[in-house]
Amino acid sequence: MPRAILPLVAMEKLLKKMGAERVSDPAKIAMREELEKIADSIGEKAVRFARHSKRKTIKPEDIRLAVR
Repeated sequence: MPRAILPLVAMEKLLKKMGAERVSDPAKIAMREELEKIADSIGEKAVRFARHSKRKTIKPEDIRLAVR
């Protein structure tokens, strides 16, 4: 598996923010894996939108369009 980008502590913070009292390490890892898959998909789409607009820079609107 490629090296993870998102830190596990961030996964714990997100889940606790949602109301979890405790979060297991496997749950943190699963959350990170799923969020990184979603982020990869959004990133790929955003890059396509920017390239289609003949830009090298990803802009907020590219991300928002990619999420739709």
